Amino acid sequence: MNHLLADLLLGVIEGITEFLPISSTGHLLIAERWLGHRSDLFNIAIQAGAILAVVLIYRQRLWQLLVGFLRDPASRDYAFKLALAFLVTAVLGLVVKKLGFELPETVTPVAWALLLGGVWMLAAEYFAARRAQALGERSAITWTVAVLVGIAQVVAGVFPGTSRSAATIFVALLFGTTNRVAATEFAFLVGIPTMFAATAYELLDVYKAGGIDGEDWTGLGIAFVAAAVTAFIAVKWLLRYIQSHRFTAFALYRMALGAALLLLVPLGS
Repeated sequence: MNHLLADLLLGVIEGITEFLPISSTGHLLIAERWLGHRSDLFNIAIQAGAILAVVLIYRQRLWQLLVGFLRDPASRDYAFKLALAFLVTAVLGLVVKKLGFELPETVTPVAWALLLGGVWMLAAEYFAARRAQALGERSAITWTVAVLVGIAQVVAGVFPGTSRSAATIFVALLFGTTNRVAATEFAFLVGIPTMFAATAYELLDVYKAGGIDGEDWTGLGIAFVAAAVTAFIAVKWLLRYIQSHRFTAFALYRMALGAALLLLVPLGS
């Protein structure tokens, strides 16, 4: 396959899967088996493209929080909860990295994470629905939810294939925020500084290791734009979809993909 076309496809896959609850890491790992492995800098770039798309989608909400921080108690409270979730992620993430606790990004553990994550999503969807019936519609983000969302981001980072968006959204739904749209918004907003920080950290590591030498900048640019455009479309679609649908279809997809990988890919690959 043409190298630039492969770069384009990898960018599209990143854009579609980064914020849908189906695991971008898992899909990229599988795709690279056929499209070829890419550099760390390439993977950082396409992730940055996906983050940029979310910033554009939530630009008005971000501006509202910025402008209202000093004069609007509700905006200030929400911003502090975003900051707390990010701080929890940053501190625990550094601890986990120092301890070296990370699973290998090979197909088998990713397949299990996809499969078990799908089962967990079905169970979480059921209990979240029962909680919503008992408590009613709740859009508020509590301090407990903020802390747990921060922890969920770290867990998703440790276990490739878990999906950061799935972990954070369902933690919010299970522990107080019964409104799917509100839970998703908080998960995506806290993902912006988290992913930018992680991207900057990874970029610094790559730079120190001399990983920018010999990079195909044309292919990287194509993949970056593809990731940004497709992530914008995917997130816009998801935000409309969840207004009237549950996450069940994503859970079933994860289970089917995980099971297929365990059956088709040699153990330990």
